This record gives sequence, C-alpha cells and structure tokens, in this order.
Amino acid sequence: MMGVPSGAQQPSFDWIQVEVTTRCNAACVYCPHRGFRRDWKSRNMSMDTFRKLLPAFRNARFVHLQGWGEPLLNPDLFQMVREAKKAGCRIGTTTNAVLWTEEISNRMVELGVNLVAFSLAGTDETQDLVRCGTRVADVCEAIRSLNRAREKHGSGTPSIHLAYMVLRSRLGDVNRLPDLLDGLGVDEVVMSTLDFVPSEELESETLIPKNQAEYENIRSVLSQAVEAGKRRGLTIHFRLQAPGKKRPTCTENILNAFVVSVTGDVCSCVYATLPLRARSNKNDESKGARKQLCFGNVNGQSLEEIWQSSDYKAFRHAHESGKPSLFCSECPKLLLE
Repeated sequence: MMGVPSGAQQPSFDWIQVEVTTRCNAACVYCPHRGFRRDWKSRNMSMDTFRKLLPAFRNARFVHLQGWGEPLLNPDLFQMVREAKKAGCRIGTTTNAVLWTEEISNRMVELGVNLVAFSLAGTDETQDLVRCGTRVADVCEAIRSLNRAREKHGSGTPSIHLAYMVLRSRLGDVNRLPDLLDGLGVDEVVMSTLDFVPSEELESETLIPKNQAEYENIRSVLSQAVEAGKRRGLTIHFRLQAPGKKRPTCTENILNAFVVSVTGDVCSCVYATLPLRARSNKNDESKGARKQLCFGNVNGQSLEEIWQSSDYKAFRHAHESGKPSLFCSECPKLLLE
C-alpha cells in the first residue's frame, strides 16, 4: 500500500480533503472563485486521479469530498463515494444545495455517506444576494429531504451539518439562526468567520477583532446563538481569534491531515490549492493569489512518498517547532485556541 517498505509503519491521518471539482454554480461574494474569476481554472477531478488515493483512505479517519467547488457538479461523485466506502473510510461532503433532489437524498443514505454539510451565510432571502445563485429556502428543503430519506431507510446517517459563514455586515443574523433551524433536523452547526480575503472590497467583511472590546462584543453575539441553539437541542460551534494572540497552531490540522487538489496536487490545506492561471505580469496579480503551495502530485508519486518527502517533513516540522514557513506566517488560521 502506497509503496510502504516492508516492516515500515504506515502513516495514519485524521482526515484527507479531496477537491473533486473546482467548478461552481454559485457566485458567493466572499469566495475566491468569484474574486479570482479572471484566472480561475474550472475542472473536475478524474477517476484515475481519485483512484490513486484509495490506498491512503484505509488509513484515514475521515475523507471529505469538497474543495473550491460544488461537488455535485462532478458526474463521478457517487462513484467516488462508492469506491471510497469500499476502502473502509468515513465519507462526507459539503454542498450549496442548488442541485439537490429527493433522488440525491436517497443515494446519499443508500451509499452510506457519513456527513453532509450545507452552506449558508444568512437566515433569510437577503443571504441569497451574498451567496448569488443559492437560496435559503432551497437549503432548508434539501435538509428536510435528507431527513425524509434517513427516515425512509431507517438510518441515522448522513449526519446533517450546516457550514455557516458569518460576515461582519450580517453578524446580527446569527441570533436568528436557531429559529431558522428549529425542527429541521440539523445535527451540528459550524460558524466560520471570513479570514481569507480574495479582494480588497471584502476587507470590511472580516471578523478579526481589532481590540479586546470588539472581541468581547463579537464573542457575545456568537455565544448567544450557541446558547439559543442549546435550548433547541442544536449544537453550534465557533472559533474567534482574540486580538494580538496568535501562535503556530494551525486550525487546518496540517500535522495529521492534507488536501488533494482537483489535479492531484498534495497540499497542506485548501488555502494552498487555489486553481489559478499564472499571470505573466506579477504586478497584476490579484490579492491573495500567491496562496499556492504543493509538495507533489499523486499522478507521478505515491502519497507515501509525498508525505515523507524532505520538503513536506520540513514544512510540518517548522509548524510543530513554532516557526511556520514564510508562506504560512501571516495566515489567520494560526490561532490561539
């Protein structure tokens, strides 16, 4: 498996994130897909590339099929799920629900998908202007549909999660989130704040507190939503960066997880996989376009060889020793937990 020498211990991973497509049918204002649209490369991962990952899946606790795109746009998605499940791993995906149908709900249950997360960035129709091409109503109906399929098949899976983006201008919406989800059957909500900014126009939407007073105010709003969720039996999580407090503890778990891009590049996290065309004029690059870093490609090397390569080991060691690489040094994912 993965070219491991006889007697050598195979690496195990907390998760592997697989970018099955960079295509998307939405145009969320905060997404790099929209911010870098002039240089974006839209494509699907091939089954040949995906199958090169199957041996590693046996040593992963979880495999998430999603990157900078909408997974349901890859026509091979369900075949990927089928083969990954045969490898014995737990599988999940994240969707904007635009293409969701009752048939998809049933297939997710029948194939044994363990987790489906639905994306939102608001609680009413005004969020549809932020996540252009999506609708809150469609997300809620997709959740109901998946619950119907679980009940029909007598299954407790997939677990239903909500991936909720909190923007500064829509911070007040989070207090209405528990009401929106009440009775929908959502198992868990993860509230994320915008920290990767693909364009200067979005600087004002970040929720990185500038001082302690602002930190306390934002934290209070998010915590109220958590408590309101508890009263409805709904689990809500969030992580908020305190001002001036930062340490080399990457929230992307780069020491025990990695991302495989749509083309097979192995990267430390999704923020290092942006599928952009190179600009001939370096001065013309979009904000954040330098965020690309990979350590090998599964179409030419085994995952074991890539993971154990000197460059990748040095990268991980730098983080572990508290001296992250220059590439990561200013990343907001280095948070004090």
